[in-house]
Amino acid sequence: MPDAASQIPVTVLTGYLGSGKTTLLNRILTETHGKRFAVIVNEFGEIGIDNDLIVDADEEIFEMNNGCICCTVRGDLIRIIAGLMRRGRGFDGIVIETTGLADPAPVAQTFFVDEDVRRKTKLDSIVTVADAKHLLEQIDRAPEAQEQLAFADVVLVNKVDLVDPDALASVERRIRNINPYTKIHRTERCGIDLAQVLGRDAFNLERVLEVEPGFLTEEHDHEHDEGIGSLSLVADRPMKPNRFVSWIQDVTQRFGPDILRMKGVASIEDDDRQFVVQGVHMLIEGGSQRPWKEQEPRQTRLVFIGRDLPRDVLRQGFEACFA
Repeated sequence: MPDAASQIPVTVLTGYLGSGKTTLLNRILTETHGKRFAVIVNEFGEIGIDNDLIVDADEEIFEMNNGCICCTVRGDLIRIIAGLMRRGRGFDGIVIETTGLADPAPVAQTFFVDEDVRRKTKLDSIVTVADAKHLLEQIDRAPEAQEQLAFADVVLVNKVDLVDPDALASVERRIRNINPYTKIHRTERCGIDLAQVLGRDAFNLERVLEVEPGFLTEEHDHEHDEGIGSLSLVADRPMKPNRFVSWIQDVTQRFGPDILRMKGVASIEDDDRQFVVQGVHMLIEGGSQRPWKEQEPRQTRLVFIGRDLPRDVLRQGFEACFA
């Protein structure tokens, strides 16, 4: 495993067109936090506009034009990160702002698939900015808007000054339907303490469970027809190691394109350590982590967030892994 202390944290900023990502980025670049960030901005068109909208800051800003970061430009992303690492200038973090039409999954996958990137950086969190006034119609119209919420570790419900309390409650309910586990903050003009956004280590499931032991335990099994939803599987019985690992691999191969995020902790037969697993689409990583604590219930808790998940199939497969 890479040494976490030497890895540079990467924050991915995503959100549908016009939600306020560049406003948030400008806050990161101008507020006095004493940190240095490299910024990677991805635009869909051939001409870079965002760079003109980003404040003149003493930071490294790289533009990736003519292609969406989520399809054609992953190779560019790997090259830029490798170049940053080679130059050896001290960065406290890297911020990647995706185009408003990007699916964040391939960006997240970059930090799983490229060995060099994985050794030198770690995905800290995916932060999604949502437009409180327009989000509900965007979700109905654009699958990307749903995916951006499904992947989010943190959601800023922005422009809350433009909606009344009932409308805001509906927006937050819809976000919770898509992703029950994300942390939601309400903002105007993305005004937020940046400690809530940067350096969260929120993509690290082990770390999240240290802070919020109940993170995967609450019952969240939404049945709704908005396309993307979540399924929680909980068991008090330990898992057969080989059976569990092959089931997880099989699930990601068969249903990977529809599984946006998968994460969980398993109690494995004859093992005193937690088995932590997480994945994005068809890429998964897992392994034994810290020992179970004495008073801790040795439960297996898995969460799938995805599109039209085959709930019964997943539930039956899960139960077939019991020791």
